[in-house]
Amino acid sequence: MLKRIVQACFLLMGGTLGVLFVPELLKLASLDQIVLINNPLVNALIGAIIFYVITFWAVDHVVHFVKWFEDRIVKAPVSDILFGSLGLIFGLIIAFLAGLAINQTELPIVNEVVPILLTLLIGYLGFQVGFKKKEELMNFFSFNRSNKKKEDSADQPKYSSRRLKILDTSVIIDGRIADICQTGFLDGVLVIPHFVLAELQHIADSSDALKRNRGRRGLDTLNRIQKEINIEVEMYEGDFEDVQEVDSKLVKLAKLMNGTVVTNDFNLNKVCEIQDVPVLNINDLANAVKPVVLPGEELNVQVIKDGKEYNQGVAYLDDGTMIVVEEGRDYIGKRIDVIVTSVLQTSAGRMIFAKPKLLEKAL
Repeated sequence: MLKRIVQACFLLMGGTLGVLFVPELLKLASLDQIVLINNPLVNALIGAIIFYVITFWAVDHVVHFVKWFEDRIVKAPVSDILFGSLGLIFGLIIAFLAGLAINQTELPIVNEVVPILLTLLIGYLGFQVGFKKKEELMNFFSFNRSNKKKEDSADQPKYSSRRLKILDTSVIIDGRIADICQTGFLDGVLVIPHFVLAELQHIADSSDALKRNRGRRGLDTLNRIQKEINIEVEMYEGDFEDVQEVDSKLVKLAKLMNGTVVTNDFNLNKVCEIQDVPVLNINDLANAVKPVVLPGEELNVQVIKDGKEYNQGVAYLDDGTMIVVEEGRDYIGKRIDVIVTSVLQTSAGRMIFAKPKLLEKAL
């Protein structure tokens, strides 16, 4: 069916061009005096026959192009088509108004050529602006709509803006975010970008058993947050095709939505701080709720293994905090009292340095 439609279009195009240009060709060939040939119907028939012959070579290429274009349109998101079309229409309107101004000039070539070039150029630019700036336009319209609702509702609280928390892949796989939400320490709306979900699904489909288990744990965490925890969850369907890294997409999305990135990735935490993007680090929260240990305090610990330095031993508190025991190698496998000498706190965790109490008494 499509092939027949393309052939019909070629015939109509050939007939139209035949009426317009065949007389000129006859004049060049000195055949314009023949009345039978120099006739509009005959000219249209000649043009149609010429283009019908061309269809034997060109119709397959045109049909292939139309099907390719159709597939691209069908697969493209509705928002891309909508905003691209609006940008194209706006560009064509500007080109039309500019063409009217140019037509007032008396330069024949300028009047005929420049409006066509402006239509092609500004129309293309309008489509590209509408297509690539769709996220900003959507955010702009939603922002104006929310502001209008606030102005119309006098009984709305002063701070009624939604607090958006954008989750990254690492914090979903970690799983502790579900427990934090359940306790009520994290409020607002949890935003799960589609590109984060795609990365999580890719990890869950990995051939490596460890990665596959981590990905499936992340999917289970999302399922628990959506079904068991009383917190609002939104899926962000957009994407940033000009950005490849997921971390960079998260930073850009946080700037676009005025949201906060929730992560336990040390590097992403630093990138957000450099670009002035609000960030919540789950590891920082975990370190903040650990018991405070000061130099000089006594602890009872079990030395488990050797340390990195000579004659060191390593022990752990119940919350997983590592304790480096100086001169503690001789006490491996034993439970001893130690005295804290110093505490090192970083975003990666907390490390406590101590020495055996027996050694302190000996000194």
